[in-house]
Amino acid sequence: MIYKDFQNLKLSALGMGAMRLPVIGGDDGAVNEGETERMVSYAMDHGINYYDTAWGYHNGQSELVLGKALSKYPRNSFYLADKFPGYDLSNMGKVKEIFEKQLEKCGVEYFDFYLFHNVCEMNIDAYLNEEYGIYPYLMQQKKSGRIRHLGFSAHGSYEVMKRFLDAYGDSMEFCQIQLNYLDWSFQNAKAKVDLLAEYQIPVWVMEPLRGGRLASLSDEYAQELKNLRPEESIPAWAFRFLQSVPGVTMILSGMSNFEQLQENIHTFKDNKPLNEQELLCLLDISGRMVGKIALPCTACRYCVSHCPKGLDIPSLLALYNEHCFTDGGFIAPMVMNTIPDEKRPNTCIGCRSCEAVCPQQIKVSEAMEDFSHRLGM
Repeated sequence: MIYKDFQNLKLSALGMGAMRLPVIGGDDGAVNEGETERMVSYAMDHGINYYDTAWGYHNGQSELVLGKALSKYPRNSFYLADKFPGYDLSNMGKVKEIFEKQLEKCGVEYFDFYLFHNVCEMNIDAYLNEEYGIYPYLMQQKKSGRIRHLGFSAHGSYEVMKRFLDAYGDSMEFCQIQLNYLDWSFQNAKAKVDLLAEYQIPVWVMEPLRGGRLASLSDEYAQELKNLRPEESIPAWAFRFLQSVPGVTMILSGMSNFEQLQENIHTFKDNKPLNEQELLCLLDISGRMVGKIALPCTACRYCVSHCPKGLDIPSLLALYNEHCFTDGGFIAPMVMNTIPDEKRPNTCIGCRSCEAVCPQQIKVSEAMEDFSHRLGM
């Protein structure tokens, strides 16, 4: 197992995420405890020492099951991460109640790592609202030793991350972002990595395989990669990419079966970053993958001044591309909840004034209609 230095700790470069544990009968809330314990045992035996859970994973069962599985091991033999569930605004006034319950569910007296969960457009104002007292409370828990290291995870935009860092950056020790070779450009992940570097904050990675999408590729793309590294599996390419990104300290993988765990542990026996040719090939493949579905908006913003409704068309198209590429998901609906009703895609009147000035000749009106349909507007 590769290990990375973090302050005075040695963290396994691969962490076990507990968002996609094995379940029974396809029921996300029915975690297979026996299989989970088997996986944790194998992970511990093969050098994984970082485990990540959250309040809402597996309908609240993840903390219980993971805590029980880890209880068989000395507390100083693993690092446990949990998160304050700010993805649900109704939780904002309950930080003390939830934190105490999380310790109880996990069966521990402290968390090695604790995060503000999912800093995004929907909750940034609440996270920064002093009335809720979230930041002071978590800092108090850190001072008392019940939180050893404090950080945050973010699904929000660069601008949202910047607001959070401007407020709390001096106290943040790490940041967890969605990072993979597909989102390097598609979700502006490179800019987010650069932003964290400015604050000297190490990167924790979630979704290294894009929810499994990068675990297998078309025969065409797979062959291109095989020509460069015949011995490398397709999922391993996603991890090798991350091994090539400066600042990456922890790579979390939500492994849902024993075979995935074995394969990933095998990959992390060695550090094999990509060379320039390999990196260019991988990013070219990701561009072609996105290009088959995503509209080629360059955010030139010529369209904005021609829209009689004043819609932020480039931002809406970026959300539309994400929603189409992932065939749904939570990001677009989450962001849409923060956009005023009069600025949503269903307010497009189909005048096509924007299309007349679009250098990419995007059929914006059709995209807005389809986006509205997909979102059920």
